[in-house]
Amino acid sequence: MRTVELVCCPQLEAAVRAGWDRLAAAGLPSLARNTHPTNRPHLTLAAVDEFPPGARRRLAALVGRALPLPVRLDRIAVLDGSAPLVWLLRPEPALTALHEAVWDVLAGADGQRPWHAPGRWVPHLSLALRFRAADRRLARAVVGVDRPAGEFVAARSYDGATRTVGLLGSAWS
Repeated sequence: MRTVELVCCPQLEAAVRAGWDRLAAAGLPSLARNTHPTNRPHLTLAAVDEFPPGARRRLAALVGRALPLPVRLDRIAVLDGSAPLVWLLRPEPALTALHEAVWDVLAGADGQRPWHAPGRWVPHLSLALRFRAADRRLARAVVGVDRPAGEFVAARSYDGATRTVGLLGSAWS
C-alpha cells in the first residue's frame, strides 16, 4: 500500500500529540502508544496498492504548489468502520481541491481505498484506533474543547510493505 498524506506544522503537531498524551494518561486508547518512527499526526488523502508510473512526480508537483495549506481542527468524533477517534478538519476549498487533484493523479490505480474517495472522504487527524463510542464524551473532555489552527507543510507517502515514509514535497522545497 502507498499513501498520500499531509503533515502538520510543528505547532499543530504538538497540539495533536498533546491530545494523544492526555488520552493515554486517562487510560483511554491513544496513538501515543504507537512508538513506530513513522507515527505522527497526518491527514491521509488517498491510499492505493502502488503508484501508477509518473504519479510520484505529479503528486510532488501538486503538493509543491498547494503547500503550505491552512487548516483548522473542528470537533472530536468517532468514525464508523474501525471506530477511530478523530479530530475532524474543516474542509476548506483549497484542501478539497488538492484532495480531488490527488485522486485524479491516482485514477485507475489498483487498490484504491474507497473511504478516501471524493464524496466519501472525511478529513481528520486520528487520535486513537478501535475507540468505543461510549467513551466519546470522556475523550472530548480529556482532549479539550480547543480547535487549534495551523498549516499542512509537507506531504509524504507511507509504504506499507517496508513500513517507511518518503517525502513527496514540502512548503520549503
